[in-house]
Amino acid sequence: MHHKKSTAKLIEGPIGKTLTKMTIAMTLGMLGMVAFNLVDTFFVGKLGTDQLAALSFTFPVILVISSIALGLALGTSAVISRAIGEGDHHKVQRLTTDSLLLAFIIVIGFVTIGLFTIEPLFKALGATSKIISYIKIYMKIWYIGMPFVVVPMVGNNAIRATGDANTPSIIMLIAVCVNTILDPLLIFGIGPFPELGIKGAAIATVISRFTTFSVALWVLAKREKMISFDIPGITEIINSWKQILFIGVPIAGARIIIPITIGIITRMVSSYGVKAVAGFGVVSRLEFFSLVVIHALSSVFGPFIGQNLGAKKYDRVHTAINISHRFSILWEIAVWIILFSFRNTIAGIFNDDTQVISTIVLYLTIVPLSYTMKGIFLLSTTALNVMHKPLQSVSLTIIQMFILCIPLALLGSHLFGLTGIFASVALSYIISGIISRIVLLSYFKIEIRS
Repeated sequence: MHHKKSTAKLIEGPIGKTLTKMTIAMTLGMLGMVAFNLVDTFFVGKLGTDQLAALSFTFPVILVISSIALGLALGTSAVISRAIGEGDHHKVQRLTTDSLLLAFIIVIGFVTIGLFTIEPLFKALGATSKIISYIKIYMKIWYIGMPFVVVPMVGNNAIRATGDANTPSIIMLIAVCVNTILDPLLIFGIGPFPELGIKGAAIATVISRFTTFSVALWVLAKREKMISFDIPGITEIINSWKQILFIGVPIAGARIIIPITIGIITRMVSSYGVKAVAGFGVVSRLEFFSLVVIHALSSVFGPFIGQNLGAKKYDRVHTAINISHRFSILWEIAVWIILFSFRNTIAGIFNDDTQVISTIVLYLTIVPLSYTMKGIFLLSTTALNVMHKPLQSVSLTIIQMFILCIPLALLGSHLFGLTGIFASVALSYIISGIISRIVLLSYFKIEIRS
């Protein structure tokens, strides 16, 4: 009864070429998701400042929920890619099916809590009652559509675990197209469509996510034959959930640490005035763009490592680690040269205030060279998750943020002002990048021996 569908595609063939092809596909998908948010922001911004503020308030909440979903999704990908490498199709089907079920149960919990806490939560975040009225309209619809946001995240990562990076990217780009078409129609009521304002933005998001939900499930069930329709014993389901959560929960924790740290650093920067904060807001978004290729590489690097570990092809894993670390350094040096050379021009695109510009220029002078090591950190923590060492991976994130970044930034701010804060960020990236590579290689040696 073995459908030879989810066979390990990544345990043969040239390593560099395979990773490159997958990374390019993944980068397009990721830029698509950035475009998704920009399109929303652009059209809602046309409605007025209050509506735009309402949308901005929803971002951190949606980010936390997405971080939890992504933890679950990456945990799923890590266990499925190893099962594919081992050639165990029954296990692949069980893990895929059970992960989707788990995602659905967790979502129902979130939706229930979310719908009842909109007002107190956003009050606590500092939204005024006028803005809360817009947030309510938006979040009520968003929460109800949340299964279509979270389940495809898990589904897409299950597809990626097979070594297919193209399909998940196409699925993400479909969402962007549907959203871009529906946003203006539903927000402004063009043609036969009703004019719904911010409600229209929420509906457009839910409809576009529903399309991705349908496509992802179709690919998993029909094309990859990764969904099982047998009714398993409860112990079998719980066993799958344990494996997924063992990796997923620490990843979700690590993902949530990052926005918290950005919040703390923003708080420190705010003592230098609103304009410094505006500048810092720009560079934290620029940072994501500067690392988008490495983020894409790390998300395809996981399935690659997983399948080859499952197939016990340790030499391929070792080569992949070295190739991707070397690539991270060379790529981010190129990014640094561009950011450094054009730092004044880049700063001017976002704002014309001299103080905002000087903050952006200061950051771009100090920090981007350390992205070389931040890339190695991202790749190493991904590999540790797939090697079933999620706690080591989270510990590295905690060291990077709470032991290096924040204490150094407090000291740096005290001694050298804003320059000190930015230099501390760079230093924490460099040190944690070096530590992460050492930790990864030492656990990899243990893995080979076991």
